Amino acid sequence: MNDPLKFTNHRIEEYALQVTYDPEEDTGTVIYNLSLIRNEDLEPALSIMKETHSTGLSVSNRVRITDAGERICSYTVPQGCSAIWTVCSITLDALLLRRGVPLNPIGGGVVEIDHRTPRRFTSMLLYRATTLDPLEVLVSQETTSILDVIHHGSGSILANMRECHMEAEALVGMVLDELTASGFSGILDFGIPNVPLLGVPVSPQYMGVAMVGGTNAMAAIKEAGYWVVTRALGGLIDIGELGYLEDY
Repeated sequence: MNDPLKFTNHRIEEYALQVTYDPEEDTGTVIYNLSLIRNEDLEPALSIMKETHSTGLSVSNRVRITDAGERICSYTVPQGCSAIWTVCSITLDALLLRRGVPLNPIGGGVVEIDHRTPRRFTSMLLYRATTLDPLEVLVSQETTSILDVIHHGSGSILANMRECHMEAEALVGMVLDELTASGFSGILDFGIPNVPLLGVPVSPQYMGVAMVGGTNAMAAIKEAGYWVVTRALGGLIDIGELGYLEDY
């Protein structure tokens, strides 16, 4: 029997019911992105990932590298490749939903950065209108200039957008602080109620929260000319199975 067709916003809701990550205890499951690169490209890829994180363009410094033939989360790494497991930014949506925050995941897109300041979304794919992860699609379309942002402060990066009810503003801030304290980063911008954020309108009595995309590092690796395949919203993994970028 074939699996039913699911739009991305429904997949986010399903994952939200399964994520168990506790930022204060640093335990539980998070949503991961899975990327494949060639073995010989691993060292330069890790260097780019470190640059991306130090510039504030990645979600977390938690990562795991697995070699060809290794099996994790029902996935076997193909020969000639290394797999890179990273934290998906949609983990934030899951944590907010589990904390009772009225939340609508809007979509993922490309944000223009000017002198290290986010200006506006220049394109966006809505979660309710696609069965594919928007950032995965945009990486394949080569729509970013993340290396320019890293080295010069201006360019285009991947980001996603959600809206939260204004009455939950204090709780949203609390969750974001907990994530920051546990090593998560990547909050791009935080809106005020009833006002568009980076050009994206929000519903009445809601405020926008924009976060850098979890696949920015992979997009930067692709920009540098290396072969990379990314599967965003790959599934769930225990945070304890992920190490730290600086360990590689």
